[in-house]
Amino acid sequence: MALTKLTTNLISGDIVTSVNGASGAVTVSTGTDWVTAIQTANFTSVASKGYFVNTTSAEVTITLPVGAVGDEIVIQDYAGTFATNKIILAANGSEKIQGVTDDFKCETNNATVTLIYQDATKGWTSDNIVINVIPLTVDYLVVAGGGAGSTYGGGGGGGLRTSYGSTTGGGGGAESALTLISGTNYSTQVGGGGSGSGNTYGGTGTVGSNSTFSTITSTGGGHGGDSGATAASSGGSGGGGADGPSNNQGGAAVSPTQGKAGGSGIESAPYYLGGGGGGASQIGGSASIPNAGNGGNGLSVSITGSSITYAGGAGGVYFQSPGVAAVGGTGGGGAGGSWNGATSAVTGVAGTNFLGGGGGAGANGGSGVVILRYPNTYTITPVSGSGGFTYTTDTSISNTKVTTFTVAGGGNIQFT
Repeated sequence: MALTKLTTNLISGDIVTSVNGASGAVTVSTGTDWVTAIQTANFTSVASKGYFVNTTSAEVTITLPVGAVGDEIVIQDYAGTFATNKIILAANGSEKIQGVTDDFKCETNNATVTLIYQDATKGWTSDNIVINVIPLTVDYLVVAGGGAGSTYGGGGGGGLRTSYGSTTGGGGGAESALTLISGTNYSTQVGGGGSGSGNTYGGTGTVGSNSTFSTITSTGGGHGGDSGATAASSGGSGGGGADGPSNNQGGAAVSPTQGKAGGSGIESAPYYLGGGGGGASQIGGSASIPNAGNGGNGLSVSITGSSITYAGGAGGVYFQSPGVAAVGGTGGGGAGGSWNGATSAVTGVAGTNFLGGGGGAGANGGSGVVILRYPNTYTITPVSGSGGFTYTTDTSISNTKVTTFTVAGGGNIQFT
């Protein structure tokens, strides 16, 4: 039984053999034991304690203990600022709050939150707390397919747009993360790499395909220029120029900023040299006798938890000796390769799939990738019938999920 008032006999130390006629063990309750130190940072609470919590500077997370039936904890808004910076109540392990395992919050100024532990089914309960819904804020990396190589010019890297880190493709500042809505359809598409011209002299590759997520579109990389009338094309990063002289200029990078322009080629017998495709962070190299232009470097992004370089441009090509073939830029750009004659060739190296690298002479560009980083309280679900996906989800980062879409194609997804 509980005695809420200390009697004179108890205070004086006399032996009590019964209380109100009842004998046996006696429990004396003296009310809440208040902690005098003002709490301004995250802490773990203790049953039967009261805490004055000051959230003037920041939110405070209070981890609740394992409870026993009838345990109480009292939280008092010390500065009247809970509406500005809330308190968050976090359960211990599998313990519950209001019958569920979610975190709760109080956003009422001057609130007194009295938590009572009922049982394992209901857990800690109070009348002025609500579930703390974590905003669905999504960081993204969207890389388009790389452009293919042509007779001379290397393919440009796929356009790269990201909200993670400090820089996006082309050297601009990182874009803003997206605030999305649970249960809403969001289009997600991984762009394929451009198709190379193969061993056909005078052949032209194609541009890479766009990659998309929600309102974000990254443009496919530009194809390289060929020895005929086709100039290098623009793209997320521009393709490298041909030997010229009428089409030796590299392709431009599209706006908004996603990558860099391609380099220019040179025609000066006996040298016929192509320019390198642009990369996400570097302009494609221009040919300089006796060297073809190197591919521009891609951009390193750590959205997966590891630093990986994406969207490199491919190197340019040389025609016969004494030219020198160029290397591809970091981030999956293919090496340029060489042409041995008007009817036969040694093709360049393809761009790397899932990195969006440009392709070397006659070779394919690499496919792109879409990577999403979001709170681990949410799960991505493809919408049935809207398209096909190949993706993996990494849960090794604390409180975070990272989902990577790789195979070209897509459809709609939802966060639930």
